[in-house]
Amino acid sequence: MKHILNFISALFLVLLVSAAVSHVADIEFAHAFAGTLVGSVALSFVPMPQGVVPALVLKEMWEAELIRAFRANRSWNGRIPRKDAYVGNNAINLQEIGADPTVLINNITYPIAVAQRTDDTTVLALNKYDTTNTAIRRDELYAIPYDKEGSVITQHKEVLLEKTGEHGLHILAPAGNTANTPVIATTGVDNGNARRRLKSADLITLKNRLDNLKVPKEGRILVLCSDHVADLLLEDQSFQLRYNGNTEKGVIIGMFYGFEIFEDVYNPVYNAGTTKVGYGVAAAPSTDRNASVCFYAPRAFQASGTTEMFFRDKSIDPENRQSVVGFQQYHIIAPMKNIGFGAIASAII
Repeated sequence: MKHILNFISALFLVLLVSAAVSHVADIEFAHAFAGTLVGSVALSFVPMPQGVVPALVLKEMWEAELIRAFRANRSWNGRIPRKDAYVGNNAINLQEIGADPTVLINNITYPIAVAQRTDDTTVLALNKYDTTNTAIRRDELYAIPYDKEGSVITQHKEVLLEKTGEHGLHILAPAGNTANTPVIATTGVDNGNARRRLKSADLITLKNRLDNLKVPKEGRILVLCSDHVADLLLEDQSFQLRYNGNTEKGVIIGMFYGFEIFEDVYNPVYNAGTTKVGYGVAAAPSTDRNASVCFYAPRAFQASGTTEMFFRDKSIDPENRQSVVGFQQYHIIAPMKNIGFGAIASAII
């Protein structure tokens, strides 16, 4: 309730100051922003310095809304721990702890050995995501029955969330099949398009590979691609029943063969079954197929850095009479240690 009252107060102050400074600048863009913010009651009020143009205050509010969205749980990446506290200058400092101590059972030999634990420090730069700018011409605002400015801002936020998730899932997927990063090729029948279907047995194979690596069972996440969801729906009646009966956002099944199951439409692509295709590289129809990704959530992390909105109001663009807006977001999803990550890629027939 406190946040709601603060937000309403902020909105009221913005409108009051808007009226006071209308002779200085055209602030229709700020008014439009206010209309789109009414539903965002989760925002905390940012105190408005005296004399600041309302559009600048609403700019800060939109940046705060984007930050809040990145910190919210969104499907599978909501299972990944956040490490925002370790971010500085849009880079993150990760500490990898050293070897575990040995446990002695019924020991009778003294003195007990002493070992020094050596920790490793890794510094990773956050990825920088920029949206291309969107122009909104003053003339078009009078001919449409909806809030285009607010729609544009929401679109920028949503495409950033989509792209950072897609890129993050690609980073979590192993580059190829190794002893510590199993990449399993599907073994099912031909789907009619030179692709072997996913079988339940393939999930069991992946589970067994993780078991042999001593990956803890709690926290195993499997993000199925659309092809593999379809395969399991056709093959496994229990999967079909649980899929149809589950209404949680993003998650298909709580546990299935030891995995918490999600689905996504932006999964990575693998070449000839076990080699990951580079991010953004167009898939070759003859050799490349979609893949499902698994990861052990406690060994993955995500973090957000600077969020910034770039905005030029139409009042300072007399030649074009248009406002221009764009966003920049620093963010990362990545493994902390490459054990507990794997994939199931469709084999080529």
